[in-house]
Amino acid sequence: MSIFTGKTLLITGGTGTFGNAVLRRFLNTDIGEIRIFSRDEKKQDDMRKLYKNDKIKFYIGDVRDLQSVRNVMPGVDFVFHAAALKQVPSCEFFPLEAVKTNVIGTDNVLTAAIEFGVKKVVCLSTDKAPYPVNAMGMTKALMEKVVQAKSRTVPPDKTTMCITRYGNVMASRGSVIPLFVHQIKTGQPLTVTHPEMTRFLMSIDEAVDLVLYAMENGKSGDILVQKAPAARVGDLAQAIKELFEADNEIKIIGIRHGERMHEILLTKEERTIAEDLGNFFRVPTDTRDLNYDKYFVEGDLRVENVQPYASNNTTILNIDQIKEKLLSLEYIQEELAEYKKEKTRIFQIEKFV
Repeated sequence: MSIFTGKTLLITGGTGTFGNAVLRRFLNTDIGEIRIFSRDEKKQDDMRKLYKNDKIKFYIGDVRDLQSVRNVMPGVDFVFHAAALKQVPSCEFFPLEAVKTNVIGTDNVLTAAIEFGVKKVVCLSTDKAPYPVNAMGMTKALMEKVVQAKSRTVPPDKTTMCITRYGNVMASRGSVIPLFVHQIKTGQPLTVTHPEMTRFLMSIDEAVDLVLYAMENGKSGDILVQKAPAARVGDLAQAIKELFEADNEIKIIGIRHGERMHEILLTKEERTIAEDLGNFFRVPTDTRDLNYDKYFVEGDLRVENVQPYASNNTTILNIDQIKEKLLSLEYIQEELAEYKKEKTRIFQIEKFV
């Protein structure tokens, strides 16, 4: 990570799962400074006490407020833009709030980055952006368009801006794995929306790898996607049950507001032009100008024979493979150890009663 030597990195939304993972990756490197920008003072204070590291600087602010973004930007070399509203049901009920954070907030970050001569900005997107069916995905799709539009107007030798798009980060805050674990520990049924629903599975370390790859290799306007396996939600619930040796019922509750059966990391239109980089896809931005003939007269027949890169046509993990991937997570290791310790304690109490 030599490009970060002595440099200043800003992470918007830095108190979340991604921000903490980046911190753990960078703290023992020769990076100069890491700025955490968010509106949650409690989480910032928790991080300050946890890491106790002078390289980390904390800034209270909101990406919705351009001036507060300007306040954090002087001297910044690189930006990871992770601040977003991510909960699908919440965004369904408050779509304008999602617009303010995901779209306008991104424009504010890019505007300030350009003003202060930031070298590179990587914006984090989601598998809900291609062919979006919910407000969260729609605002993330529009976020991507904002990044690409700005990339056409700013020389890349001034500020390069690109996008990473990835699926579910396993065990991240608000995701289904911690929910299943909580339901097992509290004796509740595991609530599965639809057993055949599929989701990409990616660890937080893999998400950080993608963003670092984009920072080092992405060109302005690029969308970079890491190839990932997927799992059926019913199999994921069963795999967690088996890991915890639990007998909780699996209860089918139906698809929630704004959810779809399968997620998409690349549309078929994007896959037609995507460059296969081995573990990654690179989708270059369309650099044509606003010459309408180029958009409405010229076409491409290749799209007809291409399928999107989706969670139901990538590698689908079986239950044993899901268990193996889950066991690689520090979160699952810790929860399993705590759960088994508690079961042993209860068994010993019952034995002597």
